[in-house]
Amino acid sequence: MREIVIATKNKHKVLEFENMLKKMDYKVLSLFDFDHLPDIEETGKTFKENALIKAKTLSKYLNKTVIADDSGLCVRALNNEPGVYSARYAGIDKDYHQNNQLLIKNIKDKTDRFARFVSSICVYYPSGDSICVEGYLEGEIIDEYRGSNGFGYDPLFYLPSLNKTLAELDMEEKNKLSHRANALKKIIKYL
Repeated sequence: MREIVIATKNKHKVLEFENMLKKMDYKVLSLFDFDHLPDIEETGKTFKENALIKAKTLSKYLNKTVIADDSGLCVRALNNEPGVYSARYAGIDKDYHQNNQLLIKNIKDKTDRFARFVSSICVYYPSGDSICVEGYLEGEIIDEYRGSNGFGYDPLFYLPSLNKTLAELDMEEKNKLSHRANALKKIIKYL
């Protein structure tokens, strides 16, 4: 069985990746499976740059194939904020709720509610070969929480075609259409 390391300590992301990769006979590891990993600064200006930084650094350190992603929310009326700062939009030590509250505050007076989730996923091999892809999911930002599934901005990310937020979808539904799922489908074709 081939091993692949998911470069995250986000339990939600680990589950999403495991659900997609288990069908392909991969033994999926995550950063929870290793001690003493190097600190990685996400200094990229794009999601792709950050994903590649993580995948390359960990692959070289662990001598294993690594998948890393960098994902976030881009809101058109906010000049594509929070963008690469999505996880720390309200500050480094803030949580999902505080990020969501800041988003609601910042979009309150905006009529344009268009938003796009972006996920860049890079696979980096010990040989130095790599591939990077992106997936997207478009919707709108609402200013009230709806749903209890998912994480991050999911309760505010409304999908007009389904009349639901991402947080109102179950894991199976979300894995069929999320930005991460769309990018991962491209990676799976490659793998």
